Amino acid sequence: MERSYSSTCLQPPTYGKLVTILSIDGGGIRGIIPGTILAFLESELQKLDGEDARLADYFDVIAGTSTGGLVTAMLTAPNPDNNRPLYAAKDITAFYLENCPKIFPQRSGRLSTVRTMIASAMGPEYDGEYLHSLLRKELGETRLSQTLTNVAIPTFDIKRLQPIIFSNFQLTADPTLDARLSDICIGTSAAPTYLPAYYFENKDTNGNIREFNLVDGGVTANNPTLVALCELTKQIYNEDPDFLSIKPMDYGKFLVISLGTGTPKTVEKYNADMAAKWGLLGWLTAGGSSPLIDVFTQSSGDMVDYHLSVVFQALNSEQNYIRIQDDTLSVTESSTDLATTENLNALVEIGERLLKKPVTRVNLDTGGTKVCASGYSNEESLIKFAKLLSDERNYRETNSIGKSHRRSC
Repeated sequence: MERSYSSTCLQPPTYGKLVTILSIDGGGIRGIIPGTILAFLESELQKLDGEDARLADYFDVIAGTSTGGLVTAMLTAPNPDNNRPLYAAKDITAFYLENCPKIFPQRSGRLSTVRTMIASAMGPEYDGEYLHSLLRKELGETRLSQTLTNVAIPTFDIKRLQPIIFSNFQLTADPTLDARLSDICIGTSAAPTYLPAYYFENKDTNGNIREFNLVDGGVTANNPTLVALCELTKQIYNEDPDFLSIKPMDYGKFLVISLGTGTPKTVEKYNADMAAKWGLLGWLTAGGSSPLIDVFTQSSGDMVDYHLSVVFQALNSEQNYIRIQDDTLSVTESSTDLATTENLNALVEIGERLLKKPVTRVNLDTGGTKVCASGYSNEESLIKFAKLLSDERNYRETNSIGKSHRRSC
């Protein structure tokens, strides 16, 4: 299927030296944290290439799960007026501050915790109606094939009990995946116990109809970085002309920025004594959240980071991979849905502080994290990554001039 690119599109990797990847975790309202990081990165790219520069102009694929899927769509969906990204990265935080309290309306009063537990036992805590109408309004009829760069958005089909990855790379083999971005985003954000599962049908250009029964992409991959790498590796293995200069498993040529949404690892949110007493309701509601979901999403996200850290270090390319994550959130700050003004503003501040914190990597001996020997802050590292991204984009543009397969923008 023909790709649609922005007016200043990124030429394909076959003309370059690197393959560029951006990945954004799931985490509900905590999407504000990576949103703050992305605003800084885009501002650095604008310093290098002009104020019209957008993140979609620099990455071969942007992957996002759940709230990260929403951010991915915002960054890559075309504005029908100028075929540029619908949102600049700096606008993401304002979008969350305005809409999260309406997506996750808060109960008040002394009995609010009891009401929450009862609601969780009887059905999803929120009806999702505001979120659904918002996404349909913002994204309209835009389909996956129209994004301004490739995207990969994980979901899970509860009927088939299998992951479904909405990826531009899969559209030729399976045109039924070319769904509206609004449907994809509603599906990937349908977090169990929080929002209802989502059903929709999609018809491809040949008239084939496919049904989807989707829940949150965090069930599949809350950290979708490895999903993005796999999608790219398949293209390389299948000898896609856009990747002719890349060899399978040549991870040394991948440039990866992976953004988390924060965790409370430094506080004792749960322990074995607590968990030993939980039944079904406890695993779903203890501590004012959902321990079962927290455990699954956190463990899968950490394993992706561990795997990639091993691979990039083994290939002496660890400087090409950065994972920006804050493990010091409080129990309140780590909530998926506590959309009070106070907590939302706190998340903005967490993102800003995270930029100043040192870069960390997985300690392969202990499984924990350690500060990088370089001593760089996340902010300093992103400045370096912005220069690499700008240089790569300019190199591809220069290298493609006059060649018969130059991408038409």
